[in-house]
Amino acid sequence: MSELTVIEVCAGAGGQALGLEQAGFAHRLAIELDSWAAKTLRSNLGADVVKEGDVADRTVFNPLDHVGQVDLLAGGVPCPPFSVAGRQLGASDERDLFAWAVETASQLEPRALLLENVRGLSAPRFRGYRQHVLDRLKKFGYVAEWRLLHAADYGVPQLRPRFVLVALRPEDWPFFSWPTRIENTTTVGTSLRDLMAANSWEHADEWMEMARGIAPTIVGGSKKHGGADLGPTRAKAAWRLLGVDALGVADDAPQQSAPHPSVRLPRLTVGMVARIQGWVREDQRHQVWLENLAGRKTAQYRQIGNAFPPPVARALGDSLISALRHEKEHEVLPTSSETQDGIYRVLSASRSFLTSELIMEQASEQLTLRQFERRIAHLSEDFHVETRETPGGPAYRISGFKAFVGQDGHGRHEYMRTHRSRVS
Repeated sequence: MSELTVIEVCAGAGGQALGLEQAGFAHRLAIELDSWAAKTLRSNLGADVVKEGDVADRTVFNPLDHVGQVDLLAGGVPCPPFSVAGRQLGASDERDLFAWAVETASQLEPRALLLENVRGLSAPRFRGYRQHVLDRLKKFGYVAEWRLLHAADYGVPQLRPRFVLVALRPEDWPFFSWPTRIENTTTVGTSLRDLMAANSWEHADEWMEMARGIAPTIVGGSKKHGGADLGPTRAKAAWRLLGVDALGVADDAPQQSAPHPSVRLPRLTVGMVARIQGWVREDQRHQVWLENLAGRKTAQYRQIGNAFPPPVARALGDSLISALRHEKEHEVLPTSSETQDGIYRVLSASRSFLTSELIMEQASEQLTLRQFERRIAHLSEDFHVETRETPGGPAYRISGFKAFVGQDGHGRHEYMRTHRSRVS
């Protein structure tokens, strides 16, 4: 059976790469901006497979060089444009590469597309953005669907919700099904007990009993901030309840005579954080990958903390390989309608200015004036929305999409020239 290939953009340190590899995909190319993460990838995938640099730079990666030669385009494009911490600027954020990745699929022509991002992308704020993505993929000849997946549903002892987009050709879509959840009995304590006891800490079992729960989302942080820690104030409070000091990352496990956790909470090491991200001890490939992790503690922590958990990537990879090989046909259900934005659809389909009443009528949506104005305000953050006063009240028209899709003259080019060293 022929090998299925993948090109992965914004590959990070390889959480998604490892999972897709375990599912059976072979990397044709992996592109990453961060030098430490790129070094990790080269050590694990091979120097000939990895490109270091801005993925949107045609001298680094030109999709037209790989047309028809790859089965899957995958990636974890930057999260700040959709995260609360990043102010959810969406298409107005120069770091946004989600729309670019979708347009790249039209040039590369893979059989499948897999993109993941933070939960924030699923918020009502991005209803129009998501609709635009679905409409573009339909135009390119794909069937696409969004789904919110939780890492804890795939054996990872961590909440970590991720918003995932999958697109396939119509002939492959009937063979795709979202991965089935598995019962997860792993806790932070049971997952890390052996690592906490690596130096014969006499209170490791008592700590394990304290840590009988699921971890909050690991936060990798950015280059703009200081050293490694486990997240914002709310996350630190959740870690305390699990018997973990989240104010930093330790160099080593507690020593044999270290105090009881009720006296002083232990900190996690990078290896422990990796375990909570799904790099599990039973799998030798996971261990080899971690042994090749480049950089010192903070660089290593950021690579692991920003990764897509390998078990989730493996589950998605399994489902995609099954679909691409037509292993089992499933009942074709209508794709999820929760991301459909009727207001955007009406405006994007018209070149004329339309009043709120006409827009809502055509969209079959009944909204108060305040609700409608809020929807328009959300659309205005991602699209150029023109307004004109008419006898019937304000009228609206969408004249363009603000996102970077590879075009010359976009603000992203200047942003990358001046801030590249700080881009995570």
